[in-house]
Amino acid sequence: MKRICVTLVSVVATLIAGNVYAQASYPEKPIRMVVGFPPGSQADTVARLLGQKLAEALGQPIVVDNATGAAGNIAADRVAKAAPDGYTLGLLGEVQIVINPNLYKLTFDPVKDLAPVSQVTVYPNMLVVHNAVPAKSVKELVALAKAQPGELTFASGGNGSSPHMAAELFKSMAGLDIRHVPYKGVVAAIPDLLGGRVTMMFSPIGIVLPLVREGKLRALGVTSLKRSPVAPELPTIAEAGYPRFEYTGWYGLVAPVRTPPAIIRKLYLETVKALALPDLRAKLTDLGLEAIGNSPEEFAVAVKSQIPQRAKLISESGIKPD
Repeated sequence: MKRICVTLVSVVATLIAGNVYAQASYPEKPIRMVVGFPPGSQADTVARLLGQKLAEALGQPIVVDNATGAAGNIAADRVAKAAPDGYTLGLLGEVQIVINPNLYKLTFDPVKDLAPVSQVTVYPNMLVVHNAVPAKSVKELVALAKAQPGELTFASGGNGSSPHMAAELFKSMAGLDIRHVPYKGVVAAIPDLLGGRVTMMFSPIGIVLPLVREGKLRALGVTSLKRSPVAPELPTIAEAGYPRFEYTGWYGLVAPVRTPPAIIRKLYLETVKALALPDLRAKLTDLGLEAIGNSPEEFAVAVKSQIPQRAKLISESGIKPD
């Protein structure tokens, strides 16, 4: 019996030593980063910018896998069900992690099945209108909408998307009756907005800012509590008369649950280092994104607090899945 116990102890010690060695030598092969948005999208751009820096630091390629469809749920599901070995990561957004659980019957639980690594960036939405709209400020837009209930329209990137949620919060706080026109992504809505077929849209700031600078759209405000450094002349919606208004989207790095803590820690530390690099921060700022780089624990707290917040807004607005 004593000999068997000694043998078991030896086996366990060998397994632990092997596991520690495997984590210390991580990574030994390319890493896949799953993104639930198409090539060229803002999330894809963030993934490729961050992936390049992580690849340089880790000494292995980061391969971006664009798994689009099902409102981003395909990508999140793929990460949640991947082997927890650090070789499949996800660059996911608030839509997949804190909004969709309140809209869809998911095949995974974003809190139980995904391990937070770090919240990478946050971004405000920008409220833009077609140039023919007479409103030159948020206050004037609210007055116009109240004078024409049910007549004005707002585009979004689809039911439950970040722009849709921002618009619904604005409608609720301002007491407006404006009609929702969903599209398959914010970019798909832009031609109709430019053509005046829809009145307004909340959009990630980096997508519409070039059109605003070219004079093709008029910007009225941003949805963060602080003004955006890329458009400091624009007031926040809070400044424009709705002091509690805030709606920011974000992208975060996650791994499958049960990924070894040492690997999560290594990925977190390298992500923070990457986000501190001046060239990466400058590129993110140009896109209207703010680098965050919080800890796995802080990221987890943010996710858990935002799920019920988004649930409340979805319930009060009557938002249904596409």
